[in-house]
Amino acid sequence: MADSLPTEFDVVIVGTGLPESILAAACSRSGQRVLHVDSKSYYGGNWASFSFSGLLSWLKDYQQICIDGEESTVKWPDLIHETEEAITLRKKDETIQHMEIFCYVSQDLDDNVEEIGALQKNLSTVASSTLTEPLDSACLVKDKRSVYVTKYKMPAKDTLKSDRETSLEVNDIEETLEKENDCGDKTRVHTDGDKDEKPVEDNMDQPKRNRITYSQILKEGRRFNIDLVSKLLYSQGLLIDLLIKSNVSRYAEFKNVTRILTFWEGKVEQVPCSRADVFNSKELTMVEKRMLMKFFTFCTDFEQHPDEYEAFKQRPFSDYLKTKKLTPSLQHFVLHSIAMTSESSCTTIDGLKATKNFLQCLGWFGNTPFLFPLYGQGEISQCFCRMCAVFGGIYCLRRKVQCLVVDKESGRCNAVIDHLGQRIHAKNFIVEDSYLSEETCSSVQYKQISRAVLITDQSILKTDSDQQISVLIVPPVEPGTFAVRVTELCSSTMTCMKDTYLVHLTCSSSKTAREDLESVVKKLFTPYAEIEINKEEHSKPRLLWALYFNMRDSSGISRSSYNGLPSNVYVCSGPDCGVGNEHAVKQAETLFREIFPSEEFCPSPPNPEDIILDGNDKQPEVPGTKNVLMAEVEP
Repeated sequence: MADSLPTEFDVVIVGTGLPESILAAACSRSGQRVLHVDSKSYYGGNWASFSFSGLLSWLKDYQQICIDGEESTVKWPDLIHETEEAITLRKKDETIQHMEIFCYVSQDLDDNVEEIGALQKNLSTVASSTLTEPLDSACLVKDKRSVYVTKYKMPAKDTLKSDRETSLEVNDIEETLEKENDCGDKTRVHTDGDKDEKPVEDNMDQPKRNRITYSQILKEGRRFNIDLVSKLLYSQGLLIDLLIKSNVSRYAEFKNVTRILTFWEGKVEQVPCSRADVFNSKELTMVEKRMLMKFFTFCTDFEQHPDEYEAFKQRPFSDYLKTKKLTPSLQHFVLHSIAMTSESSCTTIDGLKATKNFLQCLGWFGNTPFLFPLYGQGEISQCFCRMCAVFGGIYCLRRKVQCLVVDKESGRCNAVIDHLGQRIHAKNFIVEDSYLSEETCSSVQYKQISRAVLITDQSILKTDSDQQISVLIVPPVEPGTFAVRVTELCSSTMTCMKDTYLVHLTCSSSKTAREDLESVVKKLFTPYAEIEINKEEHSKPRLLWALYFNMRDSSGISRSSYNGLPSNVYVCSGPDCGVGNEHAVKQAETLFREIFPSEEFCPSPPNPEDIILDGNDKQPEVPGTKNVLMAEVEP
């Protein structure tokens, strides 16, 4: 694309996160002229997904920006008129903090592995706040080991299927494995470990596991799609409804989450969710099964029986569960694995709503309420961006917006000035929170999310199948800490290489990410070692690689908290800590209705057969056709 952009738009959107991408699609679909820009070189912002080498490059680039900032090629103050004033935007992204990298596998690299730089650092020199040390010396377990970064190029992943018959495609495990074996071998770099692969049944009885090296991870780096934020989709949630309604679902594919797990009495167990799971469970007695089913039945229409919970409405959900004659294990299952909350942070009414939502989402695409998008969460933002582009939206990455230009007389924003000095006019402006300056956000109180990304060699709960997608809630141990959500992804999700698992840990922050999450990591995994120490350690999955970081949570911030924003400038938040995407969808729809109150939010696209490309050429109406959409393509 040429450097010069058109200068007149209806909506300018800064940032390509999920809420902004949904808004871009909705605005473009309603006929608005949309310019969607991002200072980054990739879509998604903090909702993005990266290959393994891409993630390391992102860390390196992010650290460099934090140190040096970003230089603009044109100074914007010279471009502001006397009747105008400017609201500057932030020069560097400060939403990620406390980055720490650990590599536990052998660092022997083959000659054909291309290096960018060694990442080696002693634990004592890890940055304690925003990363201020060069990433070339990132933290590792042992000083003598070194980590290497490969040059990164975004792989082209296009899952568009124009002939798809269903509104939402959910793949079975076996089907995806066939695709992976048939198609993946064309680009896969084979390693020594591949020659010794054995069936899953054999591996269950073998004490010795495949040896995985850092060189293998680098070679297979394109098979990883690592999300910055870990999310799942409720099968009857707002995002699934929007994907189907707008027909954006045709751009993506999904897999159902196969297991809900819990951490009870020091071990990981599977939680029975559906009626069939409850009655097939060998861990529950017949009495417990009946008690649990009775409680589930009550939760599906609890609003019709207010007398049952009125006295506990604002009391902790855990107190209410004790009155339902549920055993301690069942109370634990309901509280942590079904309502997915903790004892101190959830009222009874919120717990009942969460339980009802969980139960209502069961059985639509599998035996759990959740779906996961193939290739990672970052695909969803790109799907909505694609819809925006289909309806005429203009996209420009690596386009930095220096300031908002505000007319002094009207107090409204009428333009933005980019890093090349171009002035772009619009009627409305939507900006992601991370782009706003410190002055604008000086009154905002942000929360933080603690995140960890792990690569492991086997599942946290082994079964006959090694292709399980699991969700585990680990309850807090100490007062003032939060429950940790663990999402384990297998290779059939197209997020990791074969014989490995990609594990995401997420919780609200009370300290740094490593301090919040390391105790959970130690409970579930053991660091990779060439020589196994004992059989107990061997029973746990081995941890191959780990990344810890804190991410800003800007959800739930009211518009009045920002200083001096014009009335036609709207703010989108970054990812929240919740398991689903409900907040992002609600925010996008609320802002769209505020900007365009008379327009429908993301209506269904027209039937291609009903579109007449040239509105000036009158064609005879075919008998029986109604509501034909007249669309004129601009030159």
